[in-house]
Amino acid sequence: MSEPLLNLTPAGLYCSRGDFHIDPWKPVPRAFITHAHADHARWGMGSYTCAEEGAGLLRRRVGEAANIATVRSGDALRVGDVTVSFHPAGHVLGSSQVRVSDGREVWVCTGDYKRGDDPTCAPFEVVPCDVLITEATFALPIYSWAPGEVTAREILAWWDEGVRRGHACVLFCYALGKAQRILGELARLVDRPVYVHGALEPLVEAYRAAGVALLPTLKVTNAEKGRRFAGELVLAPPGAYGSTWLRRFGDYETAFASGWMRVRGNRRRQGFDRGFSLSDHADWNGLLTTIAECGAQRVLATHGYKDVLARACREAGLSADVLSTEFSENDDEGEAT
Repeated sequence: MSEPLLNLTPAGLYCSRGDFHIDPWKPVPRAFITHAHADHARWGMGSYTCAEEGAGLLRRRVGEAANIATVRSGDALRVGDVTVSFHPAGHVLGSSQVRVSDGREVWVCTGDYKRGDDPTCAPFEVVPCDVLITEATFALPIYSWAPGEVTAREILAWWDEGVRRGHACVLFCYALGKAQRILGELARLVDRPVYVHGALEPLVEAYRAAGVALLPTLKVTNAEKGRRFAGELVLAPPGAYGSTWLRRFGDYETAFASGWMRVRGNRRRQGFDRGFSLSDHADWNGLLTTIAECGAQRVLATHGYKDVLARACREAGLSADVLSTEFSENDDEGEAT
């Protein structure tokens, strides 16, 4: 029996026939990166390869001096005895699935992905394969997402209520991906500025530089001293919740935009006034649909409810197991605090 195309090693997923890792969590000579969240794109690699669209964010993550090569989505790259290509994952700007083939078998590592429409990144592409390595962050039937436009209208209604009642609406969201998606979804509905925490601004500008249409933004720190924020929408990273930074807004309400808000108890336990169920990961049906559409006969589930997803695959007649990786079950990449 031939060696698998990808193996789990102490440094991460490794392809010995191409001598590279995918999203390694320890320093390695050559890393292929699915996207720029901190649990997938770490410092210290000898070289990085990613899809063209994700290069700007990756460089912000790992530094200007990093050795980064890019590949156009769908283009085949010969690496040792295998062929590698990147395909849109629909998670955040530049996020990709990595396809690895030796001419006889095809493996696809999805990284993080979602199936819903998102105006800020390329949509997910179904990639036929024999073995699928898939995330399982929200692999429970309770997790089911409404279209982003529906959630954006809910956020806009909350914002409009803040205008009428004269209080600020402070919406907490992950710094990379979620904040930009909110700005992109709202840009389809209104054209008025949004205030943002300083940790979000560089990433928002990175999306603008990539040609993504977003609502205009203003930095909270640039507002004049004593400015009242009544009726304003303010985006902030989760790390700012409960901090003295909030005092400047006077009368305000808080909300959190995350897939975890699908469970109402999460909002109550964390103390937010509102919760908006908006995720950059596939929901339960999205995971099952992807597995069915790609035609994989073997599924390896990583991070999240991986045991639940593997069991569902086995009940459907597929070969399935779990991979214990160091990828996070959250989008919060740490820079937002």
